[in-house]
Amino acid sequence: SVVGLVYVAAFAPDHGENALQLTGQFPGSTLGETVRAYPLEDGTNDLYVDRDLFPNQFAADVAPEEAAIQARTQRPIRDFALGEPQPAATPAWKTVPSWFIFGDADKNIPLEGLRFMAERAEPVAITEVPGASHSIMVSQPQAVVDVITAAIDHLSK
Repeated sequence: SVVGLVYVAAFAPDHGENALQLTGQFPGSTLGETVRAYPLEDGTNDLYVDRDLFPNQFAADVAPEEAAIQARTQRPIRDFALGEPQPAATPAWKTVPSWFIFGDADKNIPLEGLRFMAERAEPVAITEVPGASHSIMVSQPQAVVDVITAAIDHLSK
C-alpha cells in the first residue's frame, strides 16, 4: 500500500480536476504554444512538444546536449488525457503524507499552480528550487534525492 507521496514537478489534482484546468487556472504556462498535434485514426491526437522548442520549454536548465536527447525521445500524451478528471473521490494526497519539489522556472505547470496544489495538500514539506525547470529531476537530481530521502526517513520513524 502507498504510505507516502513525493510530487516532482507534478500535478496533484483533486477529485474532478484535470491537468488542462489546473494549468489554465493560473498564468505562466507557455506549453500550449509549443505543443504539436499528430492526428490518430481514432480521431484523437498525440501531442508532442516541438523538438526545436523543447529545450527552452521543458529543460531550460539542462545541458543543451541532454535537452536535445529529451526532445528526440519524448513520449507523446494523448490529447484527451489532459482533460480527464481525477477519478478518485479522495485523492491520495488527502490521506497519506506528501512532499513536493518543483522549480520556480517551470514553464509547463505555472508556478502559482504548483504552489496552490502543494499548499492545499498540507504536505510534510515543499521544496521550491530557484531556477529549476520542469526537468528538475535531470537538472537538480540531488535536490530530488534529498526530498525522497527525507520522505523515507520521515516514514520509517
